Amino acid sequence: MAEEIASKRLKVDRSTPAVIGTHNGHFHADEALAVYLLRLLPTYNPSTLIRTRDPALLSTCHTVVDVGGEYNPASNRYDHHQRTFDTTFPKRATKLSSAGLVYMHFGKSIIAQQTKLQEEAEEVKVLYEKLYTDFVEALDAHDNGISVYDPKDTAHLQKRFQDSSINLGSLVGDLNANFEDTEGKSAEQLQKEEDERFLQASSLMGTVFLRKLEYYHRAWLPARAVVHASYAKRKEIDSNGRIMVLERSVPWKDHLYTLEAEHPQEEKVLYVLYPEGPQEGAKWRIQAVSVAKDSFESRKPLPAAWRGVRDDKLDEVAGIPGCVFTHASGFIGGNKTFDGAKAMAEKALVL
Repeated sequence: MAEEIASKRLKVDRSTPAVIGTHNGHFHADEALAVYLLRLLPTYNPSTLIRTRDPALLSTCHTVVDVGGEYNPASNRYDHHQRTFDTTFPKRATKLSSAGLVYMHFGKSIIAQQTKLQEEAEEVKVLYEKLYTDFVEALDAHDNGISVYDPKDTAHLQKRFQDSSINLGSLVGDLNANFEDTEGKSAEQLQKEEDERFLQASSLMGTVFLRKLEYYHRAWLPARAVVHASYAKRKEIDSNGRIMVLERSVPWKDHLYTLEAEHPQEEKVLYVLYPEGPQEGAKWRIQAVSVAKDSFESRKPLPAAWRGVRDDKLDEVAGIPGCVFTHASGFIGGNKTFDGAKAMAEKALVL
């Protein structure tokens, strides 16, 4: 309800562009995204950005994010650094950052504007929740020092490689000035360069957000209907529902895991069949479902004797005509026809 009130309260006044305030100094991914999101709204287009910690200057701003020590939607103040702050996104446990605060209040309006859907549409609600859990929440957690894993469960885990330089937070961090960039420059010049770097960071975060939104709207959301229909018919292929057939190749994993979580009493899907392309006569793939969304381990890999074998040799080993390949890890294979892929799945169930 709070996000709806804040969204509807904003009024467009073209004669006086709204001024956004945030802090100067070292910047992070959360306020970089928060500023970009605001600027997608008509109220802030155009808008002026002031980066300062001066309370007097901040008091002149229409909206302030990530600074000021106040969270008050009625006065457009969205800071999260107060000791008493504990606001979370609906049905989530992660404390919000400035990105999450702005998104919680204005995300539905932004999604509706970008997708041309009605803000009250069910699709907007689904996209709103999906973008938070799969994108914004990680920024909230990172800015608030919340680990993706429970520290008690990871005390003895060892990283196999370093991944600190390939996340959005670190990429934004890299845009901050190095100590050598500050030598011999006036305070005015340093602030000008810092503001320019911040705008680069804001553009980076906003571009990723819009790309995610486009993917979820144009691909993930339509795929949802396809997967739901296929899941409902899966027992027509296998009486236990272990094989699911998709009418076309779509992003299916996320939707399948969600459906399975909603039906815990049902047997898990082990293999998913889908055509390689939309053209008539396309080859078919058989893919083993992984044990979890982010896992590389399959629930039931394709038989060991098939792995790494191709074409006629695979036909002979599997005893099924039209085989194309089976990956060396057994997570995926292919056949020239649907019937062949179905036969591979049915045989793999019992081997």
